[in-house]
Amino acid sequence: MSYFKYGLLIFSFLLVSVTSAFADKYPKNLKVDVLNYLFNIDLSDTSDEIKVDMTVDVRYLGAGVDYLRLDLTKASAALENKGMTVHQVKLGEHKLVFTHEDDALKIKLPVVSTMNQRAQYTITYSGIPATGLKIANNKHGDRTFFSDNWPDKARNWLAVVDHPYDKATSEFVVTAPDHYQVVSNGLRVEETNLGNGNRLTHWKQSIPIASWLYVLGVAEFAMQHVDNFEGKAIETWVYRQDRDAGFYDFAEPTKKALEFYSDYVGPFSYEKLANIQSNSVSGGMEAASAILYSEGSVVGDRNERWRNVVIHEIAHQWFGNAVTEHDWDDVWLSEGFATYFTSLFIEHHYGQDAFKEQMSSSKKRVDSFHAENPGYTIIHDNLEDMSKVTTSQTYHKGSWVLHMLRGQLGNEVFWKGIRNYYAKYQDLNATTADFRREMEEVSGMDLGAFFEQWLYKPGALILDGSWTYDKNKKAVNISLNQTQEDGSLFEMPIQVAIYQSEDKKPLLATFTIDKEKNTLSLPVDFEPTKVLLDPDSWVLMESTFQKKK
Repeated sequence: MSYFKYGLLIFSFLLVSVTSAFADKYPKNLKVDVLNYLFNIDLSDTSDEIKVDMTVDVRYLGAGVDYLRLDLTKASAALENKGMTVHQVKLGEHKLVFTHEDDALKIKLPVVSTMNQRAQYTITYSGIPATGLKIANNKHGDRTFFSDNWPDKARNWLAVVDHPYDKATSEFVVTAPDHYQVVSNGLRVEETNLGNGNRLTHWKQSIPIASWLYVLGVAEFAMQHVDNFEGKAIETWVYRQDRDAGFYDFAEPTKKALEFYSDYVGPFSYEKLANIQSNSVSGGMEAASAILYSEGSVVGDRNERWRNVVIHEIAHQWFGNAVTEHDWDDVWLSEGFATYFTSLFIEHHYGQDAFKEQMSSSKKRVDSFHAENPGYTIIHDNLEDMSKVTTSQTYHKGSWVLHMLRGQLGNEVFWKGIRNYYAKYQDLNATTADFRREMEEVSGMDLGAFFEQWLYKPGALILDGSWTYDKNKKAVNISLNQTQEDGSLFEMPIQVAIYQSEDKKPLLATFTIDKEKNTLSLPVDFEPTKVLLDPDSWVLMESTFQKKK
């Protein structure tokens, strides 16, 4: 998901890292694995009510389960009578007992589950979505239907496990007036005019994804097949009135970004990549294989702002979509990664100066946020308020954590670790502990202190330092004092560059600060003209560093 929105596996997979020190409070049931959702949805121009007849395919990974719980917002007076009303639940031809309270649909199983039991339940419900599916006119005054599931709003119109830990495949079979086109995840497997003024469109997503990534767009679209990537279609879907500007804007840099992430990280998981203009998001939303962008994104000039949103949302296809956080507490594995990998693509494609501008901009946001929220940590502790699931710090400090890790490990080891991490958890779930383990294995380093201080604790380094040159001993003496206001101490390697003259490459040295007062003496057979701290900006810090008089 673009930060612009906020202001600018089998059994073993289900068990992965549940012993993490942090775990959000969603009522997970690791004995239940939803394999597939099939949503039959009727839409109308005469009413905002949707009618849903869905089938959920479940495998029980343990014995003793006596009910199936799904999230589904119930119609209520508090929602102005919006929400869903469940009419019946069936197993085959047998009606099942259910309750629908506190936005949870609980289906009483006819028999208690056994290991590896599999069953398909059909659920019929209807209602006007309070949120999650926006039914409204677009900027041209045309009626549209667009999903807006982030982070846990899918439950307002879809009966699902509305949490990232349980990924499933999905199918959307949508019946709507035939002047609309319908786009969703995966591949379109059927489009049929029914002869009664309606059209049926069937999309099938064959790769398991989290519920917030399910997407539906219904509008009068102009659709372009832009190109192919590894045999998979790249498509643009924009309002019919924005055909020319939209086709121009979204033609770039989609394929280049797909190629970069595929080459450097690993294979693209999904059957297509569609860029879709919508009125349900104000930035970008990384729905798997079908990305939604604000209707204001189409301007016809390929400006840098929206170019970077496209790159960011495509990065999410790898991080957040294919490798998905097991808990909301680890959401930086989506947003911090997508932010940094946007910068990495920019570095690769637009050059070092553009990359430095990205990191500098991120640092300013980190500093600004920290000044107002000094106790904030990137990784949550049992997140309960989903309105706080992300902040600018999740994106920008998360990005800087990856940048510092790259600086500490070196470029080659960093990329090897990223590829290993992706290969192991592609289309599954991961935690911060999983990521740390992969980076430790590839580097042979203990990264415990690094992860603890940058992810589980607030703040950044503040250094007050100086240097002198001892002509008699031919040595540069460096003094660095940590001056964080909260008294915390960081352990961090920092590079210094010692210059003899502007036309010669500097002498580089790296040392680790780990105390309040840190000193270093480096043998140097010339008197330096200047000494720079962290010359290539690998460390998130504020520093004062000058020659001592």
